[in-house]
Amino acid sequence: MTAPQLTRNQALVLEALSQAEAPLSAYTILDKLRDDGFRAPLQVYRALDKLQEFGLVHRLESINAFVACAHPHQGCCAHGLTAFTICESCGKVTEFHDHVIEERLAAFARDHNFRSGKATIEVRGHCAGCA
Repeated sequence: MTAPQLTRNQALVLEALSQAEAPLSAYTILDKLRDDGFRAPLQVYRALDKLQEFGLVHRLESINAFVACAHPHQGCCAHGLTAFTICESCGKVTEFHDHVIEERLAAFARDHNFRSGKATIEVRGHCAGCA
């Protein structure tokens, strides 16, 4: 898989997420990139939409924030399932893929005549450092 050609804004948003120690909201990204010419949330949201399309960024629904893909060059985002653990104390997020879970969910969908698309699992709790 060849890396997509990113626009300046997309590259800046991806860099901000890649350097972040925790998930970032779109407005936090905007604040971090104001010195780079970002003025409106729409600039961030457009970049995030494309980065998600490219499989370089994930949206964490439960906390309305974004993280850079942990392994974008492995084609993991081509799979239908991405899973995350989210520490409720420190905010640490760990991305993982489990093919057994993915296969079981696909079988369930098949058995129930459900056409599944992309699935995201978010497991909330406490990381080893905070437990």
